[in-house]
Amino acid sequence: MAQEQQFHLGNLVAPEGSRKERIRRGRGIGSGLGKTAGRGGKGQTARAGKGRPRGFEGGQSPLVRRLPKFGFNSPNKVYFDVININALESHFQSGETVTLEQLVEKGLIKSTKAMVKILGEGNLTKKLTVKAHSFSKSAIQKINQAGGQTEEIKHKEHQEPQK
Repeated sequence: MAQEQQFHLGNLVAPEGSRKERIRRGRGIGSGLGKTAGRGGKGQTARAGKGRPRGFEGGQSPLVRRLPKFGFNSPNKVYFDVININALESHFQSGETVTLEQLVEKGLIKSTKAMVKILGEGNLTKKLTVKAHSFSKSAIQKINQAGGQTEEIKHKEHQEPQK
């Protein structure tokens, strides 16, 4: 009968295939990765370092600099977070007032600082009072048809200074 061995740090062995030996590059021809160590020939790609910058084309003028610039970004453009009528229908009860705070709570917008525009996609059957920065014509029509009201909020940037 074979004697049972006790486990201790001196006789522990890792299971077969659980540990992979790391590849030692540049350690002689016999290793299979000697001489150039898997980097190909000489030149830029064989050297150490991060490599070439994004868009680098070997010294040729890069595409980004060969093509002309066009257009511009208007500093006065106003970006709206868009919410459709069908989202209001599914997230609010009849008789509720829709405010920016509630829209954030329900996950329809990320911040109360956002400019919100209500668009008319979908149908509205609930009577809601909706407060937003802007409304499309169809949204105003559908909210009023359902017996609700629309209130346009003046954004802080667009308010006249108080005296």
